[in-house]
Amino acid sequence: MKIFTGTQIHELDKYTIENEPIASIDLMERAARALTHAITDIWSNRTPVVVFAGPGNNGGDALAVARMLSELGYHIRIYLFNVHGRLSEDCAVNKQRIIDSKRIKDFIEVEQEFEPPTLNKDDLVIDGLFGSGLNKPLAGGFASLVKYINASAAKVVSIDIPSGLMTEDNTYNIKANILHADVTLTLQQNKLSFLFAENQQYIGKTKILDIRLSSEGINMMDSQYSMLEENDVREILKPRNAFSHKGDMGNALLIAGSYGMAGAAVLATQACMRAGAGKVTIHTPKKNNDIMQISVPEAIVDLDQEETYFSETIDSDKFDAMGIGPGLGLSENTAIALIGQIRRTHAPIVIDADGLNILSSHRAWLEQLPQGIIMTPHPKELERLTNVHNIEGYERLSRARDLAEHLQSYIILKGHISALCLPDGRVLFNSTGNAGMATAGSGDVLTGIITGLLARGYKQKEACILGIYIHGLAGDLAAKELGEESLISSDIIKYLPNAFKKLND
Repeated sequence: MKIFTGTQIHELDKYTIENEPIASIDLMERAARALTHAITDIWSNRTPVVVFAGPGNNGGDALAVARMLSELGYHIRIYLFNVHGRLSEDCAVNKQRIIDSKRIKDFIEVEQEFEPPTLNKDDLVIDGLFGSGLNKPLAGGFASLVKYINASAAKVVSIDIPSGLMTEDNTYNIKANILHADVTLTLQQNKLSFLFAENQQYIGKTKILDIRLSSEGINMMDSQYSMLEENDVREILKPRNAFSHKGDMGNALLIAGSYGMAGAAVLATQACMRAGAGKVTIHTPKKNNDIMQISVPEAIVDLDQEETYFSETIDSDKFDAMGIGPGLGLSENTAIALIGQIRRTHAPIVIDADGLNILSSHRAWLEQLPQGIIMTPHPKELERLTNVHNIEGYERLSRARDLAEHLQSYIILKGHISALCLPDGRVLFNSTGNAGMATAGSGDVLTGIITGLLARGYKQKEACILGIYIHGLAGDLAAKELGEESLISSDIIKYLPNAFKKLND
């Protein structure tokens, strides 16, 4: 599913109007019917409704919804803000329809002074102040109104996007001036800003409403951002040949686990096996030998010369993929061995965890990484890699995109909604996963999965797409059975077979 910018959304509306064809006021009516249906699914007509409508088309949507709710027996109070004496054409039409309605008695057009109504816990506020066209922080009276609504006990449903939140970049927004919605009914598609963790406090529960914007226009319009869907993943699955043997299924190398961090090596190795690799070798310090032999008897254990840390490069010519970094430690000897191993490895490489932290401490080495390398940082690891700290949301994603383009690499920015940044600047967001996966070792599992997929013969982009999707799907299946609260990383591995089976079925 493509994710469009605010400008592109406006262009898509225009394309639909011109090519369906449909009058813009009729398209607004179509959207209002979808919004009304979604609201009535949640709140009965015994719920008192207060509508705050702005002067643009978002306000027009709100006025149309108010009219439709009134026809269904809802008690409606409407405040239309027209402080500059300028309404959009469709908002003005819906204003007149409100005036002509015999059902709506409480309608106030605010042109100067405004006395806010009392909002009780039983009230439902419909937020139609500002939509996806907003490009600067709210100020003045509108900011005060947002703060007033936020301080109330009323439930809030926002039309398309919470007022004050911008569609993409909120880096310089004023957080106190953004409405906190309980439910956001967004039109046609997710907005980019909805995919960032720090904005979840504003959007509440999100429901995407299909208002039948032109499918032709959607297909024609290019987008730098997309959300992965199940069909995207099914298309890249490789079937197993009935006569294949383990040699055909790929030979994976993992370099992981300093002494005391053998668990990271265990999780990565188990996940690599479950991802379908025919053979997996784990290179790890001598003191991890017994743990590895017992925990993953299917794997080959290759021991480092050192007792407690990774210290030497090994011949990687026979391997089809390499994953390096989980639990590796940060000693200088390990750092030198890591860059040496990367230089001599010609197979596709995944770097995670301490591998990334070592590169952050030796930034000149980033320029020596081979094109097509896969890195899987969480937000703090990305900050260290880019040497830019205390960033979030759009700015963080932009840094990851820039790094992927500069290094011609694949950057998986991990989170509840992980983002795969491609070498060409495009970004694919994952649609699977849940809060229960915020647990130690989850990243090690992802490293093992992607390394196993690379060994199986998937190209880097395919392995990243399938890897993040199947990782999240296994977590979702585990959470469905076990709940999110007690989910641990080994549960994700246990449910990998179910996740693959679901996709194959």
